[in-house]
Order: sequence, then structure tokens, then C-alpha cells
Amino acid sequence: MSSSMYAHIRRNPRFAELVAKRTRFAGILAAIVLVVFYGFVLLVAFAPELIGKRLFEGSNLTFGILAGLLQFIFFWILTLVYVRRANGEFDDINKELVKAAWKEEK
Repeated sequence: MSSSMYAHIRRNPRFAELVAKRTRFAGILAAIVLVVFYGFVLLVAFAPELIGKRLFEGSNLTFGILAGLLQFIFFWILTLVYVRRANGEFDDINKELVKAAWKEEK
């Protein structure tokens, strides 16, 4: 693509909408990740008795191990949510922007 096409895309109001939506969505997901991750770290620091508590009598599985594993699963789900939205709504707007720029270029 030429620099004039990039200029057409940047001038399109849908481009600003795309950037704002994507930034807001990524920011929300990043905040969720930080809260969950640092919440776990703070739990380890300030409630080690809870982290070390066995899930049931005679088990080697503790609450801390389960919480750590659930974090990985939760982060994978958040990644899936982002990828689906990026491949759906965000890509649709992107295709619309490129199509409009091609029309303006001709």
C-alpha cells in the first residue's frame, strides 16, 4: 500500500473508532490480568496459611496450587476472548477501512 492509502485510512473516522475500541478492550483485559496476578502474589505474601491449606484431608493439593493452575486457565480464556474479538469485530472494521481507502485511491 502506498503512503496516500495510509493517509486515507488515518483520516477515516472509523480508524479512530477502531483504535479507541481496541485500546479500551486491551486495557480492560490487561487490568484484569494484573489484578488477578498481583492478587495471587498478595495472597501468598499476606495469607500464606490460606495458600498452604489442603483442599481436603489427606490431599497433597493445596489451595495455592489450585489457584495457580486456575490462573493459567483464566489467562488462556482471556486470550481466547481477545483473539475472537480481534478476528471478528476488529478485523471487520479493518477490512472496511482498507476497502474504503482502495475506493478513494482509484
